[in-house]
Amino acid sequence: MARWKTIARGAAFAGVAALSLAACAGSESSDDATDGGDAAGGSGDGLKIGTLLPLTGSLAFLGPPEVAGVDLAVQEINEAGGVNGADVEVIHKDSSDTDNPQIASQSVSDLISDGVGAIIGAASSSVSLNVVDDIAAAGVVQISPANTSTALSGYSDFYFRTAPPDTVQGSALANLILDDGIENLGILLFADDYATSLRDVVQGVVEEAGGTITYGTSGDEFQTDAQNFESIVQDVLATSPDGILIIAFDQTKAVIPALIGAGYPADQLYLTDGNTADYSADFEEGTMTGAQGTIPGANPSEDFAALLESVADGGSLDSFAYGAESYDATMLAALAAVKGGANDGQTIADNMAAVSGATGGTECTGFADCLELLESGEEIFYQSVSGVGPFNEDNDPSSAYVGVYEYGDDNVQTWVKEVFGEV
Repeated sequence: MARWKTIARGAAFAGVAALSLAACAGSESSDDATDGGDAAGGSGDGLKIGTLLPLTGSLAFLGPPEVAGVDLAVQEINEAGGVNGADVEVIHKDSSDTDNPQIASQSVSDLISDGVGAIIGAASSSVSLNVVDDIAAAGVVQISPANTSTALSGYSDFYFRTAPPDTVQGSALANLILDDGIENLGILLFADDYATSLRDVVQGVVEEAGGTITYGTSGDEFQTDAQNFESIVQDVLATSPDGILIIAFDQTKAVIPALIGAGYPADQLYLTDGNTADYSADFEEGTMTGAQGTIPGANPSEDFAALLESVADGGSLDSFAYGAESYDATMLAALAAVKGGANDGQTIADNMAAVSGATGGTECTGFADCLELLESGEEIFYQSVSGVGPFNEDNDPSSAYVGVYEYGDDNVQTWVKEVFGEV
């Protein structure tokens, strides 16, 4: 169980303002293979970083901020001279979702053929579980900015993540629900590793505090391709819950109207990082008023948000979810390559924990600052923008922030507060 304390907004982002808002167009990017690698786990040229992020599918709303986070980090790295004497190249590929597993598999195959040393992604835990073995077998480091399933903790020496496991978000979410006076909680969730992992943590915390899960225990999950939610909603309402937690992705757009249509109050609904999204274009005004959700990660400062938008396609973002975690994942991979003096996956994997501060070192913010210390032979403690702590023995962040959001009449989520948790 996590240990919690409320923190001041934006504390994790000290020093980010030192990055230039006037930075020009971003990093080199490609949808096609270029300069194929000549060794497993990375080419013999400059560092290549691939992304496996949701450009399509049910989590596509997470793609833009995540891609922007990677592009911003690569821009900063290359402006500081690159990695081991050469610019970093980034190759973006689509992960889609679990309903389209062939897309992620093909993307991983392409990235390995392209000679990447590290892959940032996937966003979905289930997608990662489908490809993590292939990535590790190729000697490539995988760093997810958004995976939270506990099944991935300590999974592989080549797998890392800059998002906390569900032991952190689940505890924050459960305590939010309990603090609201909810004693009898219903849970609507789909049959997915992400959902069941998060449900198990929430259930444990709620029941330990004396509460009851009225619906949504093992066996109550709905299928990911479900279309009609009327009967499922009636099943949970029949248990008379004080609050309902929805753990789903795009299915949420059908679940919420069914709940509201059945007379359930929106201010007793709770969402997670997979569905705490902007619904202004999906529902009538006031549909979501008072609903709450959680997203791992500290609330981005205005400076960092502006930097993300400066490299984003179209120049604006509807969400900043996991943008900071994607930035940190890219920075850590690059710093690990610098520390090890090579761009291959094994070298990056061997040095990830050290540059994250797991073995101590001098605190540094941004690539140029950390690079200077590494080049002088010092150990570093990279100060993450997302606020996550050094990697632990399971290659998970040892601590992290979780943001709490509330919906207004416009059906848009607004940051309310953030809590800090240690795994």
